[in-house]
Amino acid sequence: MWTILIFDAVAGLFLLWTAFSLWHLRWVRRLPALEKLTAADSPSSALPEKLIRCSVVIAARDEEARIEQTLRHLLAQRGVELELIVIDDRSTDRTSEILRQLAKEDARVQVKRVEVLPEGWLGKCHACHLGASAATGDWILFTDADCWLKPDVITRALKLAERDRADHVTMSPGTVIESVGAQAWHLLFLTSLLNWFSGVNRDRPKSFMGIGAFNLVRASAYRQCGGYEALRLTVLDDMKLGLLLRRADKRTRAFLGVDDVECHWGTTVWSMIKIMEKNYFAALDYRLGLALAGSVFVMFIVAVLVLGLITGTAAGLVAAFSPLSLILPAAILARRLGWSWPCAVFVPFMFPVFLYALLNSTFVALRQGGIRWRETFYPLETLRAGNVR
Repeated sequence: MWTILIFDAVAGLFLLWTAFSLWHLRWVRRLPALEKLTAADSPSSALPEKLIRCSVVIAARDEEARIEQTLRHLLAQRGVELELIVIDDRSTDRTSEILRQLAKEDARVQVKRVEVLPEGWLGKCHACHLGASAATGDWILFTDADCWLKPDVITRALKLAERDRADHVTMSPGTVIESVGAQAWHLLFLTSLLNWFSGVNRDRPKSFMGIGAFNLVRASAYRQCGGYEALRLTVLDDMKLGLLLRRADKRTRAFLGVDDVECHWGTTVWSMIKIMEKNYFAALDYRLGLALAGSVFVMFIVAVLVLGLITGTAAGLVAAFSPLSLILPAAILARRLGWSWPCAVFVPFMFPVFLYALLNSTFVALRQGGIRWRETFYPLETLRAGNVR
């Protein structure tokens, strides 16, 4: 009798997850086209529209492969008055040389060099803080050194913010995926975030979100919430910036970036595991008990699914095949990302990989006594003390 109850509970868990995912998908969309946003504007006057000044802040460390194209995509932005503030964070490759040349070519590019990381800071957080401190725009866009933006994306985000009276617009990055497995990983990852997208887009009181590929924030709101000064030792700085803004009663809007914000990020399953090596344990606020409890729970679910398949009973088979229900929301999400829907079939089989990624992140952090990020080591006790919760 108890086995039937367990099988039913596990099946119900996945079916409920599927139902909630389908419901949340109503609020998970791409950033509207410029024509649609412009049509919603009030009738224009005879005077030309004043361009909004936006400061783009980029933290760059050893980014010679993509930094030039990243900046050229930004310099091609239309409909916005732009300044680019690039923080060269102790680069040892050709990044510094490339940045100097671009600054000579275009006066909108400002380059600041960090030689020594101050005590009590993460490298990226310090770089973003320096960039934001120098920003003179009405808005600040934090983006990554390997992100390529469409020419109208900043203007569209600014118009959307004006329309929705938002202080923060964020977008998940699109990427060129090298395998079906990596597509399935990204789909499961985004499926786990659907309630976050939905929550901020519905203005739910406790909802927040922030994604490092595209974090556009009103400068006054950024300074009011404390900004990177408050995030100096926070690994998940992009998401926690959203948390600070929510605590300051600021409104966020979140969208799927797709090809609007294209990053060279997590193109294979193994690269995603390595990327998440510093993130997953940090997402649990470095709480070992929570990491172990989560791992045991996932392993229990996987064991029940296998047991259900082995028993061959009606209840067991329903439980064993219940994760397949997630293919439906994943397929819808795949179409919105511009992918062929069959890759969604592999989403249920990514759970063991996610479990491994969580265990790997926890084990590596504990074994090292901290995390190593861009060739700099940060002790675990320091990260715990400075983490924003």
